[in-house]
Amino acid sequence: MKYIEEFRNIKLAQALSAQITRLSKRPLSLMEVCGTHTASIFRHGIQDLLPPTIRLLSGPGCPVCVTASSDVDKALMISRMPGVILSTFGDMMRVPGSYGSLQEARAEGAGVHIVYSPLDALHLAEGRPNQKVVFFGVGFETTSPLIAATLKRAMSLGLKNLYLLSVHKLIPPALRSLVSSREVKIDGLILPGHVSAIIGSGPYQFLAKEFRVPAVISGFEPLDILQSICMLVEQAEGEEAKVQIQYRRVVSPQGNERAVRCLEEIFHPVDEHWRGLGLLPNSGLKLREEWREWDAESQFDLPTCSSEDPPLCQCGEILRGVLLPSQCSLFAESCTPDNPVGPCMVSSEGTCSIHYRYGRVPSHDGRS
Repeated sequence: MKYIEEFRNIKLAQALSAQITRLSKRPLSLMEVCGTHTASIFRHGIQDLLPPTIRLLSGPGCPVCVTASSDVDKALMISRMPGVILSTFGDMMRVPGSYGSLQEARAEGAGVHIVYSPLDALHLAEGRPNQKVVFFGVGFETTSPLIAATLKRAMSLGLKNLYLLSVHKLIPPALRSLVSSREVKIDGLILPGHVSAIIGSGPYQFLAKEFRVPAVISGFEPLDILQSICMLVEQAEGEEAKVQIQYRRVVSPQGNERAVRCLEEIFHPVDEHWRGLGLLPNSGLKLREEWREWDAESQFDLPTCSSEDPPLCQCGEILRGVLLPSQCSLFAESCTPDNPVGPCMVSSEGTCSIHYRYGRVPSHDGRS
């Protein structure tokens, strides 16, 4: 328990740890599907507070990591077009495509700009009316409503030089893929609080009803995560399967209905390719036909890309929880945060980056 002093309420952390130990009677594998949860678990040494019966796995909760190489290649093509500026979040800059990264493209003179919000891309388009500005939209249900609202704002302003390259993804289809494949034993799921603040708990009900997998929507503080683990253990030991909300101060069962309506107005679900999971039905978001003039893929007539991941990189297996980062032959050797081979080492929410940064490389049985 050497990290317990980092908790704001040490006594409550100890009490939750003791309660989990008391409740846990059999081995359980619990998976978090949010990179922020993974970072908090490692930063605060939460695994050290759990009994040997509880194993924590990291799933595909990093939007940068699950972005396919083929989508990065599309962004690279756009960035090299004359008169075009490609804008994106900073954590996408070093993600490798099949022929380089956006950071390398910018160093070679391509028009690549880092933005902190899609509104920055809108302002960039306003200030450069003679250039085409493309926003490379990456993320889950957390960020896509803001991008939808930005496009509505662009329409109201009459902006004709702002475009969206959307590779947004939806979390519930990825969860369905994970639990139905049975490739990895999952006895419970720690669900992302920020995504759930938008969609509520309803879209996750299939986990309990169809697959009998307990699930808890968790906040991000270490005590939130410990309490969520306690709730999952209680469900599993009681042979129950429910979708519970631990993060009630933010998440309601119905979610943010206004944000969901905005999403549905601008986007429609499509089959989307996920790194590590393959092509998943209705797991991505593309612009509706009436928003076609803002759609970069249609306006720039991009070719279909079929890219392969870097040789020996095992990000796909790590994203599915099949392998730990330490089981990849590249980890901490030829693949480091300064020289990433795969996206799991690039993003601050990537499992490999988190394992490397906090120096807490679990052994092959999943324990630290």
